[in-house]
Amino acid sequence: MHIIQNRRGFLAGAAAAGAASLFGSPKQAFAEAPPETTAVRLPAFPKIADCMTPIYISQDLLRAEGFADITLVTKGTGPDSSDWIEHGEVDFDWNYPPAHIRSIAKGVPITVLSGLHVGCLELIANDRVRTIPDLRGKRAGVDDVNGNTYLLLMMIAAYVGLDPANDIEWITTPDPVEAFAEGKIDAFLGTAPVPQIMRERNLGHVILKTSVDRPWAHYYCCMLAGTNEFVQRYPVAAKRVLRALLKAVDFCLSDPAAAAKAVVANGLGSRDDYIRQAFGAEVLYDKWREYDPEDSIRFYALRLQETGMITSDPQTIIANGTDWRFLDELKQELKT
Repeated sequence: MHIIQNRRGFLAGAAAAGAASLFGSPKQAFAEAPPETTAVRLPAFPKIADCMTPIYISQDLLRAEGFADITLVTKGTGPDSSDWIEHGEVDFDWNYPPAHIRSIAKGVPITVLSGLHVGCLELIANDRVRTIPDLRGKRAGVDDVNGNTYLLLMMIAAYVGLDPANDIEWITTPDPVEAFAEGKIDAFLGTAPVPQIMRERNLGHVILKTSVDRPWAHYYCCMLAGTNEFVQRYPVAAKRVLRALLKAVDFCLSDPAAAAKAVVANGLGSRDDYIRQAFGAEVLYDKWREYDPEDSIRFYALRLQETGMITSDPQTIIANGTDWRFLDELKQELKT
């Protein structure tokens, strides 16, 4: 397991105070009991997941919430952080709703706590593919069959009436940008910084953008889940982790230049300009207050059920794997 532990300097004092002020008065945090644990482990994907920037800049905010031992896990058992949380290698997972839902459906003991942002995904295609139905008979690049990009693109294709298992040729590639440039695939889903790289290289065109295109723009792209052990054993700490991450989300929205600079300076984000571009158009950090996270779980659970990826119904997923109590409390704090 690769980790980055206790790195300092993500947000200098003034910036951290500014991020906190966006969330309202800190008096509620001081009035609470201290966290039951001062250690927390969070996932990180250096230079390949700019949408997770709030995690990368959250450490000073987590310290302000009482955490002294903060670990960013960059590699674990399996390729995705949904695998890491299943194997007990992280305490929280910032991930796509379908990843959380599939874990819940197979009995992984996690609890989804909040939505985080909308957008971040773009479906990029060559001239042979002008619309999503044009994917019929074409080659779609994914990092792993049964991985997250496969799961998401399966749902997108099925939503417009394709039979994704039979209508699309799935090509596994560790580098979809180069595979696309070499003509080995016709389309793929990219998350920041990939769309920025594609535009800079003048490769392909976008046929779907989850920050603006319906129905995807009406549901969270990423949500936060915690292990049941952490959430149930350390409820005060779980709420404080969520509060710190939502403060970091707000900071990315209010001062994207400072957030981008801080991440790149610490070797986690891709490039300053890529991150700022993503904040401006691809990743919508202003929706966590507005959207109902249960709607997103229900929507994606239905899509997964339709494609045969899960057998559980949405209400069972919601009952077994969600808890909006901390989010509701934090939203109430904003009103006081």
